[in-house]
Amino acid sequence: MIRHIVMWNLRGASSAEKAAGVEQLRRSFHSLRGRVPGLLHLEIGADQSRVDYACDVVLYSEFESQAALDAYASHPEHLRVKQEIGDLRIARHQVDYRVD
Repeated sequence: MIRHIVMWNLRGASSAEKAAGVEQLRRSFHSLRGRVPGLLHLEIGADQSRVDYACDVVLYSEFESQAALDAYASHPEHLRVKQEIGDLRIARHQVDYRVD
């Protein structure tokens, strides 16, 4: 199994604008459930710490294999989501790792 973790900082001058961005991101990613082969688990979490070095939102997902994660990268539904959220983010960080 492969865990795919992505964290973003979002555009927004106020906490309300950032919260709206988190909700858009959450809706977009939740729409992938059941549509991407090999995607076993997906959740979105919004930061509550409010520390200055924290990211605003995280995607935690699990894939059955590296091949499934590789296919996800170019899957039409994932490409749709990337387009939907592209203007929301100002920074992106990613970690993928195997779980035995």
